[in-house]
Amino acid sequence: MVKKQSNPLTELLSPADLDLLSASGSRLIEQIGLDVVRGVVLDILMGKNLRDSTESLTRRRIATLNLATAEIFIKGAATSKDFVSHLPEMASEILQRKNISKAERWLAQWILGLTDKAFQNVLRDNPDAIMEYRDRYIQICDEVIANRKMETGSISGEIEIKGNCKAQINWLWITYLLNAIGAQSLAIRGSEKSAYGKLFEKLVLGSLLYILGFKHITPPPQEYEKVFWLSSRNEKRESDATLLYELGQGVRFDIGFIGRGNPEISLDKVTRFEREISLGRSKFFMATIILVDRIGANSRIEQMAKAVKGTIIQMSAGYWLKQVVQVLNRSVGFRHDLLQMSDREIEIYMGEAIKNVPLEQFIGLSENYKHQYLREEKAQYSLFEDPEV
Repeated sequence: MVKKQSNPLTELLSPADLDLLSASGSRLIEQIGLDVVRGVVLDILMGKNLRDSTESLTRRRIATLNLATAEIFIKGAATSKDFVSHLPEMASEILQRKNISKAERWLAQWILGLTDKAFQNVLRDNPDAIMEYRDRYIQICDEVIANRKMETGSISGEIEIKGNCKAQINWLWITYLLNAIGAQSLAIRGSEKSAYGKLFEKLVLGSLLYILGFKHITPPPQEYEKVFWLSSRNEKRESDATLLYELGQGVRFDIGFIGRGNPEISLDKVTRFEREISLGRSKFFMATIILVDRIGANSRIEQMAKAVKGTIIQMSAGYWLKQVVQVLNRSVGFRHDLLQMSDREIEIYMGEAIKNVPLEQFIGLSENYKHQYLREEKAQYSLFEDPEV
């Protein structure tokens, strides 16, 4: 058995910060809580932008990890006066190792002012180029610091945490720290954009169909009426959700938080699915609903969708839920009270309905988290129970 090499960077992080650094998808939900996520899903169902709704979550993670990175610099410099000057060598050595974890890779890249994308584009994923980049990085930082010293003079000071953990500050310490934090912030934003997008695609589609009265199942289906499943994959195409309304009739859903600046991605969604699928001994004729964030003013995508019997709906439109119900009504004869509700009535209705949606089913939360969440929820409601009842 090969002994795992020590890592002088990740060893300075607390377990909680290390988990937060590498968390993605459903793990993020376990950290921020289902109630917060439920509020974001409701915002999107009411026409709000995903990025606006998740910005506070992203900002919280960035701020927490920025402080954790500052702690690495303080703790490391407190144990060795050469710690900061040796950081680029530590990081490049770690990046040359095989089978390092995502957290180890990210942290080492940030120390060198790199993100995954920069690592791919600048170094072309070539481990041999790391040493050359490291030397150039050190040289550039030294030149910038020398110029700053000539302009404003030296900088010195002391920073302390937890009583005896003290670090001496100089221009090199600040330069390396700010470079790392800058790369870290870019990496987290890019990572969360992808993670939240994929995560909330399932949550929004699952919540929408559940609230409309359809039953969530896992494929292959054993029932064929008023049921749906998420992220189905057949031989040729993939859909984000498949709804079986009754024998012979169904609807495929595709969702993407795609703005008007990405028309080529939206256009690909228009011709994505076949009109007919076979399940068991039955054939189902499938309508297609494509949900996107926004469509550009001069886009031809709606006309193209109609040409292939599909419908595109903008989630940025207020109460786009009504449009979904209208399309379902035309396609398979589905009826729902939402069509007769005013905007205010829809807002009240959805606010109550979202409370009962089993979000954990749609994203596969761990059993430990589900049990913990249910215990906390039960304890919360028990505060309001009358002991005499």
